Amino acid sequence: MIVENEAQIVEAVRGAVSPFAIVAGGTRGAATGADILDVSRLGGIVNYEPEELILTVQPGTSLVEIESVLAAKGQRLGFEPQDWSAMLGTAGTATIGGAISCNANGPARVRYGAARDHLLGIRAVNGLGEAFKAGGRVVKNVTGFDIPKLVCGAYGTLCVLTELTFRVFPKPPCAVVLARRDVDPHEGFALLRKVWSSPLDATALVYARGSAYVRLEGEKGPLAEKRAVLDDLVEVEGITPGFEPGSLDIRRVHVRPSEAAAIAAEIAAPHWYGDWAGALLWTAGGKPAGQPLLGAGTRSRLDQAVKAAFDPRGLFDTGRNAVPQVTMAALEAATQPASVSERKDSSTPADAVALGGRVKPGHGEGG
Repeated sequence: MIVENEAQIVEAVRGAVSPFAIVAGGTRGAATGADILDVSRLGGIVNYEPEELILTVQPGTSLVEIESVLAAKGQRLGFEPQDWSAMLGTAGTATIGGAISCNANGPARVRYGAARDHLLGIRAVNGLGEAFKAGGRVVKNVTGFDIPKLVCGAYGTLCVLTELTFRVFPKPPCAVVLARRDVDPHEGFALLRKVWSSPLDATALVYARGSAYVRLEGEKGPLAEKRAVLDDLVEVEGITPGFEPGSLDIRRVHVRPSEAAAIAAEIAAPHWYGDWAGALLWTAGGKPAGQPLLGAGTRSRLDQAVKAAFDPRGLFDTGRNAVPQVTMAALEAATQPASVSERKDSSTPADAVALGGRVKPGHGEGG
């Protein structure tokens, strides 16, 4: 079924008698074994206030459109949402609703934080066909729980999103990518952790194919000063991908940055790379670990409880065998009243370590 507005979604959910998958751009694999609720026509910019750094969009809005609108005002989405279609070998148009549902945080997460840190408010429809809203249009809400955090990485299994409000950031005018070539994973990740702990405010810290990459951004003068600190690194055009498009069994593995090299060796994937200074490993093949990007998983008792609260009839099915996991850190963040403190930027090495656990689920604490 194709829907074009929230009222039609309410009607569709209330009339549903069997599970269905929520789809839009179709870049994250085809849904199988379930009926389809197509929200691709629920797109467009609802409200944009550049001076307030606030953007409200519908979930079917393409990432390309959002990035274009923001770039015209010298702004950006801080979590740098990713289009995985090339990596997965799929077609379609990457949408903001899909990026949030899959927790598709990009390299800039190390500087600006994850999607959950920037999603201020949502409108959605739950499994009973009830439209609701959560959060707001400001970074610091006065009352209520931070429910929007739970939809980040839920793969559309909790509710049907109809509107999302984000905090956006100024886009630096200049950028440079630096690299240290021919380094082993231990040395490469050590360098990246050192840069992460420095005041350089790197917006990408990636290890791939024997090279450690650092992306720096800023005004021309300050950027030159940052560049001088890393004068032993060479300038390159960009970051070389970790593996070829269409790789099978792609997984996201969240680890302690200090253990990234050791865990990568243990997984022994023929193709892999590390993002966020080692806090995130992308693997293709090797020993199973972390969360499959598009594969089967198991739902914990905590996941079941959260799922039952939002979707008691069990209607929202990913149709891709991908089972989301709502981690304890995400649940605690969501249930902390927003009036207690402002949203925290979870982009520091200490934060990644404090989350606990040697290997974490593929979208949750570190997502």
